[in-house]
Amino acid sequence: MKEDIASTRTFAIIAHGGAGKTSLSEAMLFNAGATTRLGKVDDKTSILDYEPEEMKRSLTISTSFCSIQWKKHPFTIIDTPGDFNFIAETRMSMLGSDAVIVITDAIDGVRVQTEKVCEFADEFDLPRLFFISKMDRERADFMKAVQDIQSNFGDSCVPLQIPIGSSEAFKGVVDVLAEKALVFNQGDSGKFEVQDMPSEFADEVSRIKEELVERVAESDDALLEKYLEEGELTAEEVKRGLRRAVVSGKLIPILCGSGVANIGIQPLMDVIADCFPSPADKPPRRGSSPKNDEELLRNPDPNDPFSALVIKTISDPYAGRLSVMRIFSGVLKSDSTVLNATKDAKERFGQLLRLKGKSQETIESAGPGDIVAVAKLKETTTQDTLCNEKDPIVYPRVELPPPIYSLAVEPKSKGDEDKIFSSLSRLMEEDLTLKLERNEETKEMILSGMGEIHIEATVDKLKRKFGVEVNLNPPKVSYKETIKGKARIQGKYKKQSGGRGQYGDCWIEMEARGRGEGFEFVDKIVGGVIPRQYIPAVEKGIVEASEEGPLAGFPVVDFKVDLVDGSFHAVDSSEMAFKIAGSMAFKKAVMDAKPTLLEPIMYMEIIVPDDCMGDVIGDLNSRRGRVLGMESSGKKQIVKANVPHAEVLKYAPELRSMTAGRGMFTMRFSHYEEVPAQSQEKIIEAHKKQE
Repeated sequence: MKEDIASTRTFAIIAHGGAGKTSLSEAMLFNAGATTRLGKVDDKTSILDYEPEEMKRSLTISTSFCSIQWKKHPFTIIDTPGDFNFIAETRMSMLGSDAVIVITDAIDGVRVQTEKVCEFADEFDLPRLFFISKMDRERADFMKAVQDIQSNFGDSCVPLQIPIGSSEAFKGVVDVLAEKALVFNQGDSGKFEVQDMPSEFADEVSRIKEELVERVAESDDALLEKYLEEGELTAEEVKRGLRRAVVSGKLIPILCGSGVANIGIQPLMDVIADCFPSPADKPPRRGSSPKNDEELLRNPDPNDPFSALVIKTISDPYAGRLSVMRIFSGVLKSDSTVLNATKDAKERFGQLLRLKGKSQETIESAGPGDIVAVAKLKETTTQDTLCNEKDPIVYPRVELPPPIYSLAVEPKSKGDEDKIFSSLSRLMEEDLTLKLERNEETKEMILSGMGEIHIEATVDKLKRKFGVEVNLNPPKVSYKETIKGKARIQGKYKKQSGGRGQYGDCWIEMEARGRGEGFEFVDKIVGGVIPRQYIPAVEKGIVEASEEGPLAGFPVVDFKVDLVDGSFHAVDSSEMAFKIAGSMAFKKAVMDAKPTLLEPIMYMEIIVPDDCMGDVIGDLNSRRGRVLGMESSGKKQIVKANVPHAEVLKYAPELRSMTAGRGMFTMRFSHYEEVPAQSQEKIIEAHKKQE
């Protein structure tokens, strides 16, 4: 088992959407003999993008896992989504990896998403290499992509290869260290011949090789000493030093090729085998005791107590829940009982499964570095720690980005509300960035996620997996009403229609309170002009009436009412009469106390490239936004602003359009502010039409 761990490579492939992650993964599967033909996203033949929602959009929505064997090295490939709508999937799956391949394509280079996923890799301290994809496409420019990588991520990023040709003429790569040309056969077989390097590459290869050897030497004191004394290193020393430099993160290799054409993929797989860390190269995993929060460590060793983290949940209406976990220590066997230390619950399972895209194979046991799945755990969800019940440990959870796009969900068939809740709850086990809540003010079911595509794909899944169809609508904005002035008003309810009548009479003084201070009721009755038992009824009448304000039917907030005077009838007065009197007084008082509308204001942080800054700020101003400040972050600017919620209901697709997909944002509720008079008229008019 220890020998297996030293040769195991578990890595995630990360990038912006459309960079070619799945195409690269499919080429690896084909080259390793795991598939008999090269799966392609555009042909709908990918075994990793297999869900109908992914095939419909030619887009990775859900992380896929595949285990293969490459030259005596067990590889576990984690193919992650690149679209911002599914960024949390990528972040979670990187918890299960020991290294990452970052793809930048040869046409567009580094994009906002590339930087975002690299931030995750930094956060989890993951060694990496860059792969410049799509070298066979028109306008492919290797050196421009290299410069883009270096300007964004530093000079420690150094090419191990340079391409032979580009666009339609791309046919292979030059191995810088070996000074050999790897020329690929036509077609997508992935086979190549090793040839002498063409003379026109000599100067460029010599320059890059010198820089590469220097970087390798600098990563190790003994190698640096020898290099400074003798001016060179042996090929074996460079190879060993290169691996140490990559594992430590001191050097980041750059390779190139095309996943679709299967050019440059086998050499990349060799570099992964030679240079990426094994689980044994990783430091002990830090966790804590569920009993007393004491820090605990688990070594990547089969002899340590078993521990694993659930990094994904797959919800299936027929097979039940599938929990995908990364094993950090110990050995897990089929037909076992483990402890869910996060929830302090024992879990029993039967088969242990290794994933191969949409298919699975049964295995008897798995150890450190392996990513495996088990079915039908009762309590376990994503980010839970499973472990040996005699040696419990809990691994820390990662914070996921808050949802930024919401739509109101209503059933197409009446009476399906409960079914929507139960089915979406199942999908929320699978996807932690989905949020479903009922807005008590607008009486709507609100489904929130990371963007338009995220919500649409969820609704598609809802129909496919659970047979529930829904309509999506823009959510209503939670406006509120308040007052700006004071009023003294009588509310008198008198009804006589034979028999016992109804009589309630109260005088109230109403005034505004500070924003967010809510409602205050003060009893100032003296001399028993209103009997004690009727005073709560007046307050109740005011509270109930305040749920629908007189301007546009929104709740009235932030006001104070003093009950100052009134009268009663010994026979006809009742709680109901005083409740109605309180309600009447409130409605008249609001209209006399300068009523106004309030709107929710959202705090936003928008990350945009420098060249989009002017457009984004101009757009925020047109949305009645107020820019609070700006910060630089590399080539990006972070704009902080307060913007009315009504103006940013569809901001996710609009920002994407404005920045050509390079902008990102987060948003949360901040406070309420008065709506400008011009906008108030439109809102009140719309409410009247609706009525």
